[in-house]
Amino acid sequence: MFSKEESRRLKQEFWTSFGKSFPRKWILYNTKIKDVAFKFYFDRKSAMVALDIECRDLESRIHYYEKFESFKKILEEDYIQGLIFEDCYVLENGKEISRIYIQKDKVCIHNKKTWQETMVFLNENMEKFEEFFYMFEDVIKG
Repeated sequence: MFSKEESRRLKQEFWTSFGKSFPRKWILYNTKIKDVAFKFYFDRKSAMVALDIECRDLESRIHYYEKFESFKKILEEDYIQGLIFEDCYVLENGKEISRIYIQKDKVCIHNKKTWQETMVFLNENMEKFEEFFYMFEDVIKG
């Protein structure tokens, strides 16, 4: 079991190491679509690359989710196989969002032996997600 301080230190060490191993500027929050962002996650059970749609009003959230969902076949065939589409995803804080993501299980941020495979997973899948986004950005925003 790790203390909060040890856990915080390991998380910081992982993300610093990831940034040094794969130095580049990711889109993340800079999609130019309000409340639509790409995110990295890594905890004690899994790693995830996600596209979160967190629009305050349900109508906007549904609008963007359906746009992305209309590209599902292209996304899965040409970019990332195994994506999970959830129109209603509840975050730990209880907030309801829509999320499209790919997850890698059986990795742990507290286990440095899983860091390299996790970094490769995060890098490869975010690159593919971004490539898709840039290709269809005008249609998604329109």
